[in-house]
Parts: sequence; structure tokens; C-alpha cells
Amino acid sequence: MTAPEPRRRAVAVVLAGGIGQRVGRDTPKQLIEIAGRTIIEHTISVFDGAPEIDEVLVLMTPGFTGEVERLVARNGFTKVTAVLEGGATRTETTRRALDALAGRDCDVLLHDAARPLLEPHVITACVAALRDHPAVEVAIPSSDTIVVTAPGPDGETVHDVPDRRRLWRAQTPQCFRLEVIRDAYERAFADPGFGDRPATDDCGVLLRYRPDVPIRIVPGSELNMKVTHPVDVVVAETLLRFAAGSGGRSPAAGRDR
Repeated sequence: MTAPEPRRRAVAVVLAGGIGQRVGRDTPKQLIEIAGRTIIEHTISVFDGAPEIDEVLVLMTPGFTGEVERLVARNGFTKVTAVLEGGATRTETTRRALDALAGRDCDVLLHDAARPLLEPHVITACVAALRDHPAVEVAIPSSDTIVVTAPGPDGETVHDVPDRRRLWRAQTPQCFRLEVIRDAYERAFADPGFGDRPATDDCGVLLRYRPDVPIRIVPGSELNMKVTHPVDVVVAETLLRFAAGSGGRSPAAGRDR
């Protein structure tokens, strides 16, 4: 009987390169404190405590890496191996993370630091899916009708209403075999037109530059919200305090997934 191949190392990359302008702050929103900890501490904690994750790499807004290093030391996050400066854009920040991992034989889980409510079962499902699939997208079915607009004489008008049954809302982590996503990013940054039409996420880069690679959907969670606007801070704090008060049990416990 042939012995099973050893499991590839799983590296979680926490992407925290932005400033919290839409939440009304002039500092990185990842450093906003909610439920007794900064957002980025909540996020790193999920990966640091996940048995499937071997290593955590953090990409932080330039000028704030030292503060994150102090938070890592204070919390005793043993899986964080480096805190690096991010780039001017999301894709540039991801590119820096991938360059830092160059030459490694591993899988990468690219996650927005501003999603502190990621549930451990999603990480488990992603790592399991990467055993058989080169790329994984965490997403949830859209519960809203989505409209496509077009410019009209007095503003935007509805141009099309796609079938909601085929529409999903993308979340993170977005997960890949390292060599696959690195190749896609190398092609993207070699394309002179990429800057004029940048992708908004990593699966978008893969889909555009490596359309031959299938992307497997792993169901996410409504709780895996992104803290972007002021109201999101209030909602995230409420949910995190609920989880803390219930012994770490998710607010979604007992609900059908």
C-alpha cells in the first residue's frame, strides 16, 4: 500500500494594509479596539489557535508594524513568524506576502484582517479542500437580489437583474497552492494593463490570469463580516462580546448552515 503524501504546510496570511477612512479613522481600522482587543488581535487569534494552520504571516500598514509586533508578543501568538509592511493596494500587499513565501512548498490562506469573526470550521474546510483543489473561494449565497446598472440621463438605472440562484458573496480566506497563486500574480504584474483594471480580490487575479485553474467554493458564514463602515464596528463588537460571554460559542451555534 502506498503511503499517503505528507500534508503540505498551511500558512495563513493576514492582510492588514489599509487605513480606516470609511470607518471614520485616520489610523488603520485593524487597530480599532472592540470587545477588549484590537480587530487584528481577534483575527490573528483565530488562525493562531487553529490546529490546521502551521504559520501566520501578517502584512501591516507601513509605519505600524512595530505596534503589531508588540501585540503579537503580548498575546503570545506563537505561529506568527513575521510582520511585514503592506503595499499601497490590496494586490500589492498580497504580492509582497507571496514574495516573502517564495520557494516554499505550502498552501496559503489569504484573509482580510478586518474580518475578525471568521469561524474555525471554515478554516478546517478550506485546508481540507486544498488537498484536492488548487484554489478555494469562501463564499455565501446572496440573499439579496443584485442589479446591474447603466448610466442614465439622471443617474444610474437598472440594466439587468441576474439570476440570484447563481450569485454568491465572496469572503475570505481565499486559499491556494502557493505556486498557483504566485504564477497568477507574476502574470498580473507583468501585464501593463493590470493597473488600469486591478482585481478586487485574489480569486479575481487567478480567474483573469489562470482561467485554466478551477476555484472550488467552500461555504462561508454570515458572521464572517468585513468591518468597513462605522456601523460594522458596533455589530462586530456585539457579536464578539456575545461569543466571549457564551464561552467562545459562535453566535451562529444551533443555526442551520
